[in-house]
Amino acid sequence: MVNTPTSYSPSIPVAFDQRVLGTRDLFSLWFSLGLGLMVLQTGALLAPGLGTSDALLAILLGTGVGVLLLGSAAMIGSDTGLAAMASLKLSLGSAGATVPALLNLLQLVGWGAFEIIVMRDAASLLVARALGDDSLWASPVLWTLAFGALATLLAVAGPLAFVRRILRRWGIWLLLGACVWLTWDLLNRADFPALMARAGDGSMSFALGFDIAIAMPLSWLPLIADYSRFGRRGGGVFVGSALGFFIGCLWLMGLGVAYTLAFAEGSDANALLLALAGAGMGIPLLLILLDESEKAFADIHSAAVSSGILLPLKVEHLALAIGALCTLIAWFAPLAEYQNFLLLIGSVFAPLFGVVLVDHFILRRRRAELAPRVALRWDTLVAWGCGVAIYHLLANHWPELGATLPALLAAGVLQLLLGCFSRVRGNTGASVFR
Repeated sequence: MVNTPTSYSPSIPVAFDQRVLGTRDLFSLWFSLGLGLMVLQTGALLAPGLGTSDALLAILLGTGVGVLLLGSAAMIGSDTGLAAMASLKLSLGSAGATVPALLNLLQLVGWGAFEIIVMRDAASLLVARALGDDSLWASPVLWTLAFGALATLLAVAGPLAFVRRILRRWGIWLLLGACVWLTWDLLNRADFPALMARAGDGSMSFALGFDIAIAMPLSWLPLIADYSRFGRRGGGVFVGSALGFFIGCLWLMGLGVAYTLAFAEGSDANALLLALAGAGMGIPLLLILLDESEKAFADIHSAAVSSGILLPLKVEHLALAIGALCTLIAWFAPLAEYQNFLLLIGSVFAPLFGVVLVDHFILRRRRAELAPRVALRWDTLVAWGCGVAIYHLLANHWPELGATLPALLAAGVLQLLLGCFSRVRGNTGASVFR
């Protein structure tokens, strides 16, 4: 994959002659990001309540809708040449964009912590199977501190060139091999007709399963423009990003469902990891674990960069503090809280990008120069806030209807109405920032 430059200011559009990423580059990147332990765990969340067929359908529909939004958000980066948080200033105003920037920081801290949790649990299980549960090396505390320290040190050092030139170049092939191995093992050992007929216990509605599945691509919406602004063409950016993430996420989440129902025993949060550790002497799980470290320190580093916009501190110092915070959260937070975390992401970013996509593609017709010259755009902030309120209203009182898509559509329609009203009153401008 072509290396993306890292020294560009997020608030300055990338020049057209420096947009070097093609469709294949973005496909490789987002395919790799769609594979991981957290994606497997998301499938495991859906399996008991929905059963095989309903869980796979929820994943297919949720991921499919999610990557359409993800690809559209990627086009905003290629259209404007701006990084994700800077591009939000076009829709929310220069001051209004600080709100999603803060929420994105919280999201990245959460993802960093959860990545450490799944790496810790996977490493502890692998060591326990090899050396016994009584071994000091099987201690979850030890692995929490080890992976937390590793991710933090790498984030402080800023190993972006290392990630692109070595880890992704070789890591994706190791990860792909692990996925093929797990798929073969599933087909070889499981009673496939019986597995496909396995029904759920009814503890989760299909709408809730859809909301959990769509939250995985939605979690990348506030970051994808950081990469796609180096893309050459909007159409290629959309296809590469959406198709790559869709294939990777659908494959791994489906394996999470199948392994949970076919081989996992009990309802423990680590039941899936135990089942994976028994496949191929644990080698596929080990390969996925090695790749997962990339995502953990990338979350911490990106969180430090985002917070550096808000605080007058060096990114290295912020990375150290955020890494320590992620490790602390990983130490105390159980993996069972992951479902609530995914739903919280959906409640915030689904309505936000309903607003942003309508503003960019319909009201401004993909032109950055038509953005208002204001610090706050009240029309978009009101539409976003109403979308979040609708999400929680539906989730709390009518969960059987689902919340993600209705909230996104409602926020988008409200933004369209408010935006048209604002234009009728002549409230437009010709520049992005004050």
